[in-house]
Amino acid sequence: MGTKLATKEILNRKAKFEFSFIQQYEAGLVLTGTEVKALRQGLANLTDAYCLFEHGNLMVKNLFIAEYDHGTIYNHDARRDRRLLLRKPELRKLERRVNEKGFTIVPFRLYFSERGFAKLEIALAQGKKEFDKRETIKERDSKRDLDRIKKIKL
Repeated sequence: MGTKLATKEILNRKAKFEFSFIQQYEAGLVLTGTEVKALRQGLANLTDAYCLFEHGNLMVKNLFIAEYDHGTIYNHDARRDRRLLLRKPELRKLERRVNEKGFTIVPFRLYFSERGFAKLEIALAQGKKEFDKRETIKERDSKRDLDRIKKIKL
């Protein structure tokens, strides 16, 4: 009768500002035991992470998972390359799209599924131009102002 630890998701908030998402995928991660334990404690950071194809496999690079506190000499390397698990048709489709100019794969959410597996939500994305970023800021500000007005009226 073990109790599951309540874990919150780890987000890359900057990704939605820097990129416009075209399609989103949920990918599994190949992890070691100490990495899973560190993730359950919320000791990860997605800000510098990016995805690349190597020999037909999709790899996430520069994903920071802090070393586990109670780990031994077999503790994991904090920024090692980790393989992402997707179905072959999805991998082929992503690889074709990434080879096109201007497309990239951005990791933006790391969480545990209901079954307890670590999942990384990735997106096929295109970089925003400067005017797109200003437009995003304007939309966010106007939404915030509308919410304030609604709150005052209630």
